[in-house]
Amino acid sequence: MSILLALGLGSEKKVRYAIVGLGDIAQEAMMPGVAHTGNSEITALVTGDPEKARKVGEQYGVAHTYTYEQFDQMLGSGEVDAIYVATPNWRHAEFVLPALKAGIHVLVEKPLEVTTQQSRMMMEAASASLAKLMVAYRLHFEPATLSVIERIRSGELGEMQVFTSIFTQRVDPDNHRAKNGIQAGPIFDMAPYPVNAARMVFEAEPEEVVSAVGVRHAGSGFGSFDDMVAVTLKFPGERLAQFVVSYSLNNLDTFFAAGTKGSIALRPAYIYGKPFQQAVTIGENEESHTFRNTDHFGGELKYFSDCILNDRDPEPDAEEGFADVRVIEGIVQALETGAPVRLDPFERARRIDPVAQLETLRAVKAPDLVDASNPGEGVDKSPKN
Repeated sequence: MSILLALGLGSEKKVRYAIVGLGDIAQEAMMPGVAHTGNSEITALVTGDPEKARKVGEQYGVAHTYTYEQFDQMLGSGEVDAIYVATPNWRHAEFVLPALKAGIHVLVEKPLEVTTQQSRMMMEAASASLAKLMVAYRLHFEPATLSVIERIRSGELGEMQVFTSIFTQRVDPDNHRAKNGIQAGPIFDMAPYPVNAARMVFEAEPEEVVSAVGVRHAGSGFGSFDDMVAVTLKFPGERLAQFVVSYSLNNLDTFFAAGTKGSIALRPAYIYGKPFQQAVTIGENEESHTFRNTDHFGGELKYFSDCILNDRDPEPDAEEGFADVRVIEGIVQALETGAPVRLDPFERARRIDPVAQLETLRAVKAPDLVDASNPGEGVDKSPKN
């Protein structure tokens, strides 16, 4: 860390980002919030569509644009300090690995990748690099979610034993998520949310995928993969997590966690663009709280840039991304075999710090999108693939 930063001076310094992938999540959610972070700016765009790059560049005053084939050229240009990777899931390692090798910091969307093998490669690359890697778990910075962690850790809810969740949305069958098989389907696109939330609630790693059941609804338009999946996970201490994810049901996202003394619920629990409602029951006493809508994406970017500028290791790191991919890979195997899947032993070295990671940037309005659209049918906001 520089002397100026150590003295709290030079606060005008900003981390320069290239946005890699100009789909709906980048245009609708990440890019609008960059300016008000105060410590980040967009200096380059990378996409397979040069005309899209030109139009989006005009919106944000970004002159440096590159195709995917020019990615290595961009890394060596001196125009960026970091990249935000918002490509499809199976194209994350393709950009993350060379960036880390080049000493460029990386914020990559979840899931980290689509296999544990690729995820391990990214963990190893991050360990070998002077650059930092953070996985974009935006809820690790969201006030209502962090409040859940604080209340569980306080002990007022007792020992947490059960986690249940429903996360559904109606995805347009014409969206690319409907046309790229299981790796673009709800298991990889949506299941990371309840998996991550269950791990957060129990502060432990699941031992077994007890069951995974998928169905394909006639007429849904998702013929190449299950459009609804129900999962049961077993955690140490005989604790259970159950959830359903779907591309074919009306929009709903919520989770409920029960302990020996009380319970806590969030609705919504995963999407962005709405206030979060938290309900707590302790014994016979019930209470509810509303948490105002915040800019999830600007908040996580602000935190990551602060880690870069002050040479701190970010949470969630590559190991956190691996922890979820490990479970998702087990879910896929359970679907394929119809049998329980015992997961290899794994312990997470680090957990969320709800004080240090709290971000409260105001929500921002999404601009008109250029050659991109939200995947949902009649949905204001939904997670990325």
